Amino acid sequence: MNTTNERPDVEDYFDDWKQRETLVQEMIPVIGKLFNRQNIGIYIYGRPLHNRSVTFIMKSHRFVRQVERNEMSEFESHPVLLAMAKLDLCHANIDLGKLTVRFMEHQEAAGHEAKDVDSFVTEELSYLVGNQQSPIAKSQDVVLYGFGRIGRLMARLLIERTSTGEVMRLRAIVVRPGGEGDLIKRASLFTNDSVHGAFQGTLRVDEKRNCLIANGNVIQVIYANSPDKIDYTEYGIEDALIIDNTGKWRDEEGLGLHLKSRGVGKVLLTAPGKGTLKNIVYGINDHELLPEDKIVTAASCTTNAIAPVLKVVNDEFGINRGHIETVHAYTNDQNLIDNYHKGSRRGRSAALNMVLTETGAAKAVVKAVPELEGKLTGNAIRVPVPNVSMAIMTLSLEKETSKEELNEFLRKIALHSNLQNQINYTQSEDAVSSDFVGSREAGIVDSNATIVNGKHCVLYLWYDNEFGYCCQVGRMVYKMAGVNYLAYPEEI
Repeated sequence: MNTTNERPDVEDYFDDWKQRETLVQEMIPVIGKLFNRQNIGIYIYGRPLHNRSVTFIMKSHRFVRQVERNEMSEFESHPVLLAMAKLDLCHANIDLGKLTVRFMEHQEAAGHEAKDVDSFVTEELSYLVGNQQSPIAKSQDVVLYGFGRIGRLMARLLIERTSTGEVMRLRAIVVRPGGEGDLIKRASLFTNDSVHGAFQGTLRVDEKRNCLIANGNVIQVIYANSPDKIDYTEYGIEDALIIDNTGKWRDEEGLGLHLKSRGVGKVLLTAPGKGTLKNIVYGINDHELLPEDKIVTAASCTTNAIAPVLKVVNDEFGINRGHIETVHAYTNDQNLIDNYHKGSRRGRSAALNMVLTETGAAKAVVKAVPELEGKLTGNAIRVPVPNVSMAIMTLSLEKETSKEELNEFLRKIALHSNLQNQINYTQSEDAVSSDFVGSREAGIVDSNATIVNGKHCVLYLWYDNEFGYCCQVGRMVYKMAGVNYLAYPEEI
């Protein structure tokens, strides 16, 4: 805020914006070429830039300036990207933001002896130059079993990540038989979403072949009443990874029905599993995933949100005990208006009430972070919003800390650890739930809300229980398929 009597030079602000906007417009086709022709994913602190708007890319730069507390802008990243595009690169994920910041730090430290941008980028990315090895031996076929809230968002993510098509493709969607116009209605639900907005691409409906064609991806729509009655090989689908997002089957016996169909290789459940199934929170215990595992689960949206933060806080400060209260968006399991429901309270109108219910997330966390066994309790309140939830974590720590220390620790984790895709961080004083619709991290720490009193702390964590969770599922899909990209920085 300008506190002097001098009027700020408005033209300077406008000219600065237009210059940076022009730079991003020049960057977009370079990013697109790298992605579509060379299978190079370009990121800014974990945020993917391919198929993104000018304003999204500019906002991503601003996010870095605010949270990383440096002066990185399009003026700095533009020449770095152009230097990168001159190299013989293929099949890699490169964080342009972190590469740019390292170049800025190099310039400041080396002074007049600093390397020029081309020399620096060539040296930093030398281990990637000339790589021709695909991250996977054979492109993975993926099938979505179910096409509800999670299924449709997973379809968007998988299509977005198709790139050259050499790594992974969404080949089919399986749904229950519908009535007349079923395919058209499902296509409409996919392209128009009341929460997440329009599909950023093109969609054609081929009723004759019962297919959807999204951004050139041909997706077969298969009608079936049971997961063990499908021959996927009839559609040219082999060794498919089935993403079951129906939630109907949650144990090994039920999900094992998928494996009885021809053309199926593995199954991933987008819900907490029962029995001895591995519940995997990507980034926390995905190291437990073995190549021979045929059926695994991606746990719940809440478990994915809270486990990463609980893990790092426990590692740094120790957790003696804690209570997790989830303020959760309503879901399809609840009634729109009062009606019979087999569950307690859930029969009451989701749009009109706060509904106290239970959550198994606190217990489920222990499967990913076993050192918290017996230390956590949890409960949930469903509230009248369609998406984005909050976890309130009241923790008793082993070590004393302060709000400043705890927040700074979490800020650095969000920016500079291998959990940058699981933990995000906001400093906004006016943040509300709708601000986090479409967020790709498992959870976002609301730093202004943090409360600390010695060994007692309360952390507030936002999470997009739909899209943020789907991003975690997507990471699991790549892990199960054995996809292994080279990356910059190497530690990410």
